[in-house]
Amino acid sequence: MTEQSELKTIGLTPAIYCADQPLFHVTRGVPLGDALSMASDFLFLAKTLTEDAAYARDTDRHAWAAHYLTSMSKALVDDAVKVLTRNRDFGFTATQADAGVEA
Repeated sequence: MTEQSELKTIGLTPAIYCADQPLFHVTRGVPLGDALSMASDFLFLAKTLTEDAAYARDTDRHAWAAHYLTSMSKALVDDAVKVLTRNRDFGFTATQADAGVEA
């Protein structure tokens, strides 16, 4: 079984689109714990911004910032899910998955 600390992002998940093309992607090779921690931070900031937007006037910039933060968070979580399900479904070890080797 793969050690959780060895799991890394695969970098196939787009984050934000521009003219129907992905503008940003999750970077490959980031430890999943670090990526998910960053997603948690982004979501905390987005939650704070949406609370501000709900109670203050002229806060559309808060809503847009929250939108982009949640898009980036979703991409990080989706990339982590791809790694976890790929390893579970195909029996990859972290080393095999990084090298593109089938189990």
